[in-house]
This record gives sequence, structure tokens and C-alpha cells, in this order.
Amino acid sequence: MKASAFVYPWDVNGDPEAPGRIAALGVRQATLASAYHSTRALTPRHPRHRVVTAEHAAVLYPTDDRWRGRRLRPYAAGDWAPGDAFGEAAAALADTGLEVHTWVVLAHSSRLGAEHPDTSVVNAYGDRYPWAPCIAQPDTRAYLVELAAEAAVRPGARGTELESLGWYGLQHLHAHDKTGGVALGEAGQYLMALCFCPACREGYGRQGLDADELAAAVRQALEPLWRGAPDDGGWTGVEKLLGETTAAATRAWRDDTARTLQETAVAAVRAAAPEGFQVLLHADPVPYHVGANAGVDPAHILSVADGVVVPCAGGPGLLGPFAAHRRDAGVIAANFGVVSGMGGSPDTLTADAARARDLGATELRLYHAGLASDGDLALVREALAGL
Repeated sequence: MKASAFVYPWDVNGDPEAPGRIAALGVRQATLASAYHSTRALTPRHPRHRVVTAEHAAVLYPTDDRWRGRRLRPYAAGDWAPGDAFGEAAAALADTGLEVHTWVVLAHSSRLGAEHPDTSVVNAYGDRYPWAPCIAQPDTRAYLVELAAEAAVRPGARGTELESLGWYGLQHLHAHDKTGGVALGEAGQYLMALCFCPACREGYGRQGLDADELAAAVRQALEPLWRGAPDDGGWTGVEKLLGETTAAATRAWRDDTARTLQETAVAAVRAAAPEGFQVLLHADPVPYHVGANAGVDPAHILSVADGVVVPCAGGPGLLGPFAAHRRDAGVIAANFGVVSGMGGSPDTLTADAARARDLGATELRLYHAGLASDGDLALVREALAGL
């Protein structure tokens, strides 16, 4: 199975041994961040630093003139990724024989929400989620499509992996996060993800819903959960809390909004890319799920993109729905964490990969070559050698 390791430019730039070390893992590809959200990351082997603090979501390359005069535009990185950090790292990785694909984070930017609060998802209580741009708003959609095209198609890249190309919700680690006091399940998370910005309020209206009445119904449905009642979870839980007709109408609006954005963004990337450029989406096969792995309809998304990257941290069970709809030459990449200190399991990678292959995976993604310890990387090398 072809394997790729996720990498940040700051893992590579300034460390002449990094490209060879990544290639020696046995991967054929490096999935290198070109547009990324804020983070604090260890660099355990870098000769110049041990911690990198990316203060805000940023593009890791110089932008072009397409953004001139636009209100919404990507932010340049600071000293954590100066200049063309992506291009420098990509060239170094390619020199070792690795394919380089871009890793593009889209609808996830706290700085965008802080500087342009009107772009953010607004929940039924009126709280804004600054990390979550509302993908229904025309200006935000145009921004995300343009960002996808520019950040994906960087010089030397042979493909891209688009993350957060869909709805984002409450679940997002924030500085000193303290949102875990009430255990919201899938139903509660869905209700807390419903947006009530002007664009979404209008969208609900087109589905026959009154936005004010819907917001009140959402608040009423959530009240037992705040008091500690169990969350039945799943879509049946949402239907129980909202009623089947209302729940279906919210899904109709949100599903269509996400699907059309994904179609438009992939088309824009392909229009900007050379022939043979591969376009994958980080995806979850449950359409109403939100977050970095966008909830999608497997049959639809595999008719739009060249494949998907599927989260397997909780096991490979999400692969099956995609495998059932895979087309010839389509990619289903099983994404496994290999950083033991972050919950990954590099010591079981051989067995995990075999199980994923049995369930339809065609490739592996390994999170994350720059963050892992030497011991974790040794286990990865051993596992990939056995594959």
C-alpha cells in the first residue's frame, strides 16, 4: 500500500536531515501543509527549535494578485513559516524522491472569525464560533473556493488533500478549552452546529422553516442535555429532539450547502491544476457530521473527487461506506495516528493497515512525521517495511 506522512514546513526547513529521515520511513509521499490553522507543535529533532507556535491560520507561501481588493483574504504566516516556507520544504522533500501533495485546511480559521465576525457560524443561542466560517455565506464560499485553488496547486505538487471542506461545529480545541463539562453526543453536537447567521436563516426559510421558531426548538431540545440527560446519539436522536420533519429540513439545507461547496472547490482546483493532479478530501461518511473531516455522502463525493482521506483513530470502521462506492483508480486512504503521546498507535500499525486493506483502503496516511518521537518513527519504519 502506498503510504504518505503528514508534515509541516517547519519540520523540514532548517533541518537538513529531515527529508531523508521522512523518506527512510518507507513512505512514497509527503502531505505537506500549505494552508493551516493556528497550532502549537513540537519539533523534537530540529537543530534550531523544539516548539513552533503558529499564532493564527495562515498560508505558508506567498499569495498572488487574486486577493487584491478583497475583504476576505488569507493571512501570511509570521516567523514560524516565513517567505515561501512550503516551496522550500517541498523542494527538499522532492529531492529525496518523495511525491509532494499539498495539505490545505479551509473552513477553520479563528483569525478570520475574530477580524470578520459576521463570517462565523452562529448557534441557536446567538454565540459565534470564530473558528468556524459559515459555508453558506456567498463571500465566505468565494473565499474558500479561491483559497482551495491557490493553496492546493503549488509548484511541484502532484496532488492535494483538502481538510475542513464542509461545516464546522462546536467541537474545536481552543486555548485552555473548558467545554467538556457536559457530554454532548452526536445529536447534541449537531444541534449546537446549526447556524443562524442571516444566510442560514434565509436557507431554513427556503425549506419551509421559520428561523426564530427553529432556534427556539433547538434551545428547548438541548435543555435536557444541559441538565445531564443522556444523549441518544445518531440521527434518530436528532429526530427525537427536533421532530422528524424539522430535522429533515435542516439537513436538506445543510447537505446541499456542503455538497455544492465541495463540488465548486474541487472544480476550481482542477481548473488551476496540471493534468493528472489528484484531489482528495478529508471526509467522514456520515453526512451530518461536522469538523475537520467533513461529513459527506460517500457515493456523491467519490463522483466529485479522486478519493478521500478517512479518519481511523477510533478504528477502521468508517472505511466501509466509501469502499462500497469506490470507482476505478479511486483512492481511499486510511488515516492513522502514529504519535503515541497524542493517542496514536504506531506499535499496531501493521495490524491496523492489514485490517484497513481488508475493509477497502487503498492507501495509508500517517499523522504525523514531524511530531512523532524517534521510537514512534522506528515502529513506523518497521511496519511499512513489512507491508
